[in-house]
Amino acid sequence: MSTAAAQAGSSAASEHRPAVAARPAADEGPRLAVALYSDKSTTREKVRRAVGRRPAADLPLVEISEFATLPALLRAVDTGRFDVLVLDGEAAPAGGLGVCRQLHDEIYDCPPVLVLTGRPQDAWLAAWSRAEAAVPHPLDPRAVADAVASLARRRAAAAPPA
Repeated sequence: MSTAAAQAGSSAASEHRPAVAARPAADEGPRLAVALYSDKSTTREKVRRAVGRRPAADLPLVEISEFATLPALLRAVDTGRFDVLVLDGEAAPAGGLGVCRQLHDEIYDCPPVLVLTGRPQDAWLAAWSRAEAAVPHPLDPRAVADAVASLARRRAAAAPPA
């Protein structure tokens, strides 16, 4: 990575910064923790707007943590606090498709992953990456919200009873 790119990535979001309150108040209940990885702020903004405060009525409010660099994402995912991961397949220098495959190889009980592919014809790459869902660019907000909701429900169904 070039020095300029490293500095831009580290200043943009080298540490995770939740888009909403990091800790819900006691009366607000649980949150759906989503990690969003893209080096492009415009892509992150489109995903945030698509998911909104709640991707479906039967799900809790969303807490989105944004990551512009791979090292920051890997540190955060390693904590195990995320319910769903959204990875931009077009991110540079580390694309979300390769990152998805890496996370599935390295993280025990990896959260379900939505990859954002460059085009509909890249669905085979999403399958190769072992992503549980894929949405192509240009992003359809409803498709993004529906995919996040479906993955959140899948994660909740797989969780052991409390």
